[in-house]
Amino acid sequence: MRILLLHNRYKCAGGEDGVVQAERALLARMGHAVELWQESNDAITGPIAAGITAFQSVYSFRHAREMRRRIKRFRPDLVHIHNFFPRFSPSVHIACRRAGTPVVQTLHNFRLLCPAATLHAESVVCEGCLGRAIPWPAIVRGCYRGSRPASLAVANMLAIHRALGTWNRSVNQFITLSQFARKKFVAGGIAADKIAVKPNFVDPDPGLGTGNGGFALFVGRLVEEKGVHTLLAAWNQLRIPRRLKIVGDGPLAALVAQAAAKNPQIEWLGRCDQAQVRRAMADAALLVFPSTWYEAFPLVIVEAFAAGLPIVASQLGAMEELIADGETGRLFPPGNPAGLANAVESAFAHPDQMRAMRLRARATYEQKYTAEVNSTHLMAIYQKSLENSPATARRASRLEAIG
Repeated sequence: MRILLLHNRYKCAGGEDGVVQAERALLARMGHAVELWQESNDAITGPIAAGITAFQSVYSFRHAREMRRRIKRFRPDLVHIHNFFPRFSPSVHIACRRAGTPVVQTLHNFRLLCPAATLHAESVVCEGCLGRAIPWPAIVRGCYRGSRPASLAVANMLAIHRALGTWNRSVNQFITLSQFARKKFVAGGIAADKIAVKPNFVDPDPGLGTGNGGFALFVGRLVEEKGVHTLLAAWNQLRIPRRLKIVGDGPLAALVAQAAAKNPQIEWLGRCDQAQVRRAMADAALLVFPSTWYEAFPLVIVEAFAAGLPIVASQLGAMEELIADGETGRLFPPGNPAGLANAVESAFAHPDQMRAMRLRARATYEQKYTAEVNSTHLMAIYQKSLENSPATARRASRLEAIG
C-alpha cells in the first residue's frame, strides 16, 4: 500500500510522537510505501503567530493546497491522520474527502470532545463540553492554555466542524486506544460503526526486567493532571520510607525539585531518553501512575508491561481498563494520597505477589502489545477504511493479498 501519515508534533515531545514513529517504522518493515508529513508547534512563537495559528485552526488554505498536492504526487491509498491540531486544521480532512482518498484517524486524546483535549478542568475530571454543539464551558474557564481567547478559537473550530459534520463525513475509520475512549467519543457524537479500538505497542521488545533496584518509578510530564501533587503527598505519608525516582519535566518541575531536596527518598532525574527510561523500568520494583485525568492510552503502561513492571495506578479511565487490580498492578482512588501510599506499602510488603505480577504483566504485553499483534489490528482497520470508501473500494483486494 501507499500510506501518507500526517502528524502535528508538540513542542515537548510526548507519547503521541513516539507512536507515530513506531507505526511508521512498522509499516515500512511490512513493505508499504510510507510518507510522513509533519508540522511542528515550534514555529508558534509570540502572540502574533499564536493568533494567526488560532485563526487558521478552523481552516488552513495553505495546508488544504498542500494536501491536494501530496495526494496528486504520492497517490496514497489512504491518509492516516494522527494529530491535525493546530497547524493542519480540518482542512486536510476535507481535502482528502474531495479527492476521494480514504482517511483513518487515530484519536490520541480527547480534542474532538474537549478544547483542552483532556476532559479535565480545575484539578478534576470534567465532561462539561461533552456532546455540546458549542463547548462554551471551556471558553468561560479558559481551558485551552489558560486563555479565554485561545479557548474561544479552539471551541469555534470544534463547533463549526461539528455543524458541518466534518468528522463523520470525512473520516472512514477512527482508531481509539481503549474501549473507554471509544465510549466517550460515541457519547460525543462520533458514529459508533466508524470507531475501532487498537492500542499502542512497544517495539523493539525490551525484554523482561529484573526489578532488583527496589525503587518505585514515575515517568511522565510534570503537570497537574498527571497526579504529581498526589504522588509527592503520598511519599510524605509512607510509614516505611521507599525510594522514588521521578523521570520527566514540565511546569511542576520546581515543585518536584523542592520535594526531592526535602525528602532524601525522592530523586528527580529530569528528562531522560528512551534508553534511560527502559533501563530504569528494568530495575524498578513498580511503576507509579497517579493521573487524575482519563488518559487516552498511556504508552508508559505498555512499556512497563513489556519490562514486566507492576503498576500502581489511579482507578480511572483507561488505567482501570488496562491494569487488572491484583493481577498486573494495584489501583487506588484518583487524587487520594493516602490511597496511593497504602497501595505502595502493600505492594512492597508482598514480594511474592509482586513477582507473580511481573510475570503476568509481561504475559499481557506478549498477548496484546507487540508489533506483530498491532500490525494485524492496523491492517484490518485499513481494509475496513478502504471498503467503506466508494472511490477506492477496488483497492481493498490488495490488503487481502498481504494478510
